[in-house]
Amino acid sequence: MVYAALTAEASTTPPEWIVRSGLLPYPEAVAAMEERATAIAAGTAPERVWLVEHPPVYTAGTSAKDSDLIDARFPVFKTGRGGQFTYHGPGQRVVYPMLNLKQRKPDVRGYVRDLEEWLIRTLVQFDVKGERRADRVGIWVARGDREDKIAAIGVRIRHWVTFHGIALNVAPELSHFSGIVPCGVRVHGVTSLADLGIPVSMGDLDAALKRSFVEVFGPIVD
Repeated sequence: MVYAALTAEASTTPPEWIVRSGLLPYPEAVAAMEERATAIAAGTAPERVWLVEHPPVYTAGTSAKDSDLIDARFPVFKTGRGGQFTYHGPGQRVVYPMLNLKQRKPDVRGYVRDLEEWLIRTLVQFDVKGERRADRVGIWVARGDREDKIAAIGVRIRHWVTFHGIALNVAPELSHFSGIVPCGVRVHGVTSLADLGIPVSMGDLDAALKRSFVEVFGPIVD
């Protein structure tokens, strides 16, 4: 079956692809996303795909339960994205796609499927089989008799413009996830490319993400 992505119409300006160096404080990222999403909805700015890393932080989505915060060893921020608690930190690539679904296709579930497909196609470039699960969000890796989460998804859509996005574990400190119940899932673990024995630089991952983004969502502007 041919995969049908939510590609932009031919008349739409392709999104900017921007890699931000260094560690970006989480509140600054949210403020910048809010501003850009508003401008995209107003038609005064093009779409953007923003790749960042954050200092260690826990973020709580709209479905987060207080009981899932076990040890607030890092700053905790409530955020408007969907989902529950997650961790961001060095060694994790966080990507914030700010896309206009009104110009692409106003389909929220389809957009989330596209994010999953983007991650799956990125991981396969490193010989990692990422998988969906019908009963939980994110991308998972089967490891014998268990499975671990390697990428999280949490989005917000306002006026059909997307923000927040995905987080893929390259080589973060996995013990930092123990301060929360990641995404409310207690019976499975968390992994990373490094934990799987696959050394990948952030630059190599970014190149893989870019290739897969074009396959799933269409052209970009560097």
